[in-house]
Amino acid sequence: MPPVRRATRSAGDAELVLHLRNQTGESPVWHAGEQALYWVDIQAGALHRWRVGDQQHASWRADQQLGCIARLPEGGWIGAMEDGIHRLTPGAGQILATERWTGVDHARPSMRFNDGRCDRQGRFWVGTMLMDMSQAAAVGALYRMTGRGDGLRLERMAGDLIVPNGMAFSPDGRTMYLSDSHPSRQCVWAYDYDADEGVPGRRRVFIEALAGGRPDGAAIDAEGCYWICGNDAGLVHRYTPDGRLDRSLRVPVAKPAMCAFGGAGLDTLFVTSIRLPDAAPHALDGAVFALRPGVSGIEESPYAP
Repeated sequence: MPPVRRATRSAGDAELVLHLRNQTGESPVWHAGEQALYWVDIQAGALHRWRVGDQQHASWRADQQLGCIARLPEGGWIGAMEDGIHRLTPGAGQILATERWTGVDHARPSMRFNDGRCDRQGRFWVGTMLMDMSQAAAVGALYRMTGRGDGLRLERMAGDLIVPNGMAFSPDGRTMYLSDSHPSRQCVWAYDYDADEGVPGRRRVFIEALAGGRPDGAAIDAEGCYWICGNDAGLVHRYTPDGRLDRSLRVPVAKPAMCAFGGAGLDTLFVTSIRLPDAAPHALDGAVFALRPGVSGIEESPYAP
């Protein structure tokens, strides 16, 4: 890994990719085969796609809130929704067909899945939360899904979470990152991760408080640095593996939600965002942006049970 640069803050020169009014734009995933960015709008239950080649946007909508997605190696997606994890199939008429693979026993009514992704071996990790964040209820949990068909297993691996977020895995797969983005917590943890068994071990505080904003969605670059959206601050931060702030890049909205590396060289950092109900019609809140951070990312692992 090259020497750590001095922490700086810059404008970031964010480029507007698509001016959508996503209520909660989340879970961006780059599809290298299609040269396309996919992401979700949680409350709308919508899956979005934007192709680089022809600059075309398409979307499909399901009948439940959709927290996050992961790619299937044979094509298509899995999506973590309100009542469980589903296979997602974009269809005609902008319909997102869903086939539930497994349900979940939530601790309370009115819960849903939130942030998640696959580890380097293809296990799917995802957290749950109460939809009403104002209750600050630590009833969320972290789950791991493996297998398919009769061999599919959804296992509860941790609890005492309010808004689990910021899930990421180091390039070698031996460190797992997780945050709780609720205003009462705002902490990012790192775990020693047994990549062979898929089990997190020793937990430690990685970032006690962001250098601006609350911790939201995250990504890892090829140098092992952790990029995390500073929700409420309009910033995307890069932290080194030892937890030091390296830089902060600005986006022209207050609430960036999650980032993902994409583009032909995985050297573009795409950022989704959240739109508040009282946002002005012309405001960019809810849009998708691109940053040129000067480093490359790592392709996301598909689900591989």
